[in-house]
Amino acid sequence: MSFVQFPFQSQKLHWTDHAKMKMSFYGLSENRVKRVLRNPKRYEEGVLEKAVALMQPTSIKNREGKETWNQEIWVMILKAGGKTKVISVWRYPGVAPERSPVPKEILDELIEQEDEFLPEIA
Repeated sequence: MSFVQFPFQSQKLHWTDHAKMKMSFYGLSENRVKRVLRNPKRYEEGVLEKAVALMQPTSIKNREGKETWNQEIWVMILKAGGKTKVISVWRYPGVAPERSPVPKEILDELIEQEDEFLPEIA
């Protein structure tokens, strides 16, 4: 029998119940999700207004000089009131097609807030 330890609420990071449920379903730890937040491979506009989806491959392989992977971990976040709110977490089998990138206004807003959980966005 395996027990899931749910993430703690902190001053800068808030976990929704939906995100906790998805982390349990997909077998993702709090630290694995934080790693995606700190070092994403790709940013996309989230389905919610002002939400951002961050992606990191589970393991990158170099084939013929090109990076490939067969699974991705996605985290959808929303910045509200100085906190980063983790809305949802999921695994995507394969490589997700690229959609619209994050709008410039939202990137500027994220950079302004300088959160320890978000990487440097250029």
